[in-house]
Amino acid sequence: MQGAMRCSVRSPNAALRPAWLRQCHGASLTKSVFRAGSAGGCVSERRYEMIYRSLAGQIGELPPGLVLLEGAIAEAFQVSRAPVKAALRLLFRDGLVQRFEGRGYMVPGRPDPLRIGLKAAGLRTAADGLDEGPPRPGWERIYLHAEREIGAAIVFGRFRVLEARMAIHYGVSRTVVRDVLGRMHERRLIAKDARSHWVAGPLTAAALHEYYQIRRILEPAALMLASPHLDADVLAAMRARVQAVHARRTQPNADTMLAIDEDLHIKCVQRCGNLRLTEMIQDSQAVLIANHTFLHYLGVPEELPELAEHRVIFDLLLQGNPEAAAAALRAHLDRSRDRALSRLKVLSVIPLRDLPDFLAPTEP
Repeated sequence: MQGAMRCSVRSPNAALRPAWLRQCHGASLTKSVFRAGSAGGCVSERRYEMIYRSLAGQIGELPPGLVLLEGAIAEAFQVSRAPVKAALRLLFRDGLVQRFEGRGYMVPGRPDPLRIGLKAAGLRTAADGLDEGPPRPGWERIYLHAEREIGAAIVFGRFRVLEARMAIHYGVSRTVVRDVLGRMHERRLIAKDARSHWVAGPLTAAALHEYYQIRRILEPAALMLASPHLDADVLAAMRARVQAVHARRTQPNADTMLAIDEDLHIKCVQRCGNLRLTEMIQDSQAVLIANHTFLHYLGVPEELPELAEHRVIFDLLLQGNPEAAAAALRAHLDRSRDRALSRLKVLSVIPLRDLPDFLAPTEP
């Protein structure tokens, strides 16, 4: 990891759980879908998480205004209404759907509700409602969540990553954990110290600045390449999500802001069609996790200028002006860097409250 402007590490109290993980045990922030087997009562959480992921991944492809009702979704996924209700609440919390004067929720993007069947609208579900295709390799099932756990922690200092505890934490073998850590090492998210221990962090001001320098070079170019492949209806739905938060129709929180960031910086920028460029961009986007951590601990400020910046970029893309959109993205990244540096400075004086049990503070 990069240099060491931050040299002190505050002692943890318990286990950090970012908001996208929903921990089944204790009084932690979230509930995990990775505990081994069904012990601990995670089956229902897993069900609504899978429905949430399926719907969230398709929202941008569904027609704006489409009405989403618990009963219709439950029938499509062949489940009871309870997990569907929980999934819809999460989608609303994250700004992916909105309320209207009537039952249910609707896809943002138009003022009037559109009442058509879910199949006619293009919603895709597997035969059993929850099958997500061939099982993924073990490391893929936990990689994203592990990356986010570590990415959230490095804002607070430098940590050892404990393989054995990580395996227990996720209910997987140490071989799987080594695969995960090996891939993180390839992306330079973690490193090995002089004793060959895995270490992560700290995210310093210098490292944050370098990440944004890389993003400023790569992301505007990728957006121009991606522009011909971006669907106007999808862009309009993304813009509507931004507008819903701006108008406070959707209450902003750290998860909502992360979803808005992912709309632009992942779902748009990474559709450039260049695999190597996409991988380089992904390597530089650890700061998206850091920004989520900033907002989680500091709270979402009253003023959110990034919303207007996102809206301008979407407007330019919808107008068919990718060059201007790329220039607006470059300016947005410059301002985002300044905001991130300010938040990092504030967060450096806030005691670390929680930590995953597989991360141990260590001196730089």
